[in-house]
Amino acid sequence: MAQEEKAESDIFDMILVAIGGNVTSLSGRPEQTITHSIVDIYQRIGSPIGVSRLYRTPAFPTGSGPDFVNAAVAVRSDKSPDEILAILHDIEADHGRERKERWGARTLDLDLIAVGEKVLPDRETYDRWRLLDADQQRTQSPNQLILPHPRMQDRAFVLVPLADVAPDWRHPILGKSVAEMLSDLPPSARDEVVPIT
Repeated sequence: MAQEEKAESDIFDMILVAIGGNVTSLSGRPEQTITHSIVDIYQRIGSPIGVSRLYRTPAFPTGSGPDFVNAAVAVRSDKSPDEILAILHDIEADHGRERKERWGARTLDLDLIAVGEKVLPDRETYDRWRLLDADQQRTQSPNQLILPHPRMQDRAFVLVPLADVAPDWRHPILGKSVAEMLSDLPPSARDEVVPIT
C-alpha cells in the first residue's frame, strides 16, 4: 500500500501559487476576490494541500497604488506548468483582471511560483531572469514561463504567505527552503507583511 501511495504522489507535483489584489472586482473587495479565486484554483487545478492567512502589504513598487491583500496556496496537480498558467490567467480574467501596465493596480494577480522542483525553460534562461537588475525588471517581462518564479526569493509578500503552506519546499537552484529564504530578508521587509486574518 505504501508503495502504491508513493507511486501516486510521484505523479502529482506540489504547485505553489501566490495571490494578490488591491482593487475591487466583480467578486467584491480584494479579500473576497482572493477567497473566491482560491476555490477556483482548487476546483480547476488540483487537490488542496494548504492555504495561507490573508496579509496586507504595501503596493509594489512603493507608491504604485493601494495596499495589496496577499495569500498563497499549495495544491497537488498532474497538470503541466503551461496548463496551470493558462488556468490561472483564465481565473484572473474571470475576476476582471486587465493587463494594462506592469506592476499596476489589479483586481487579482495569480503568480505561478513553482511546480515541484521543475526549472523552466532551462537553467541558463532561468538564471538570466533571476539576475536581471532592478531597472530591467521594471521594463522587461519574459515571453515564456520561468520557474521557479525568478523574484520569489526577494519578495516578502510572496514568502510570508508561502511559509504558511510550504515552509519546507526547497528552491531547486538556490537550495534554500521557503523558511530560509524568508529569514534571509531584512526584518523591515518581513514586517511590512501584516496578517489580517
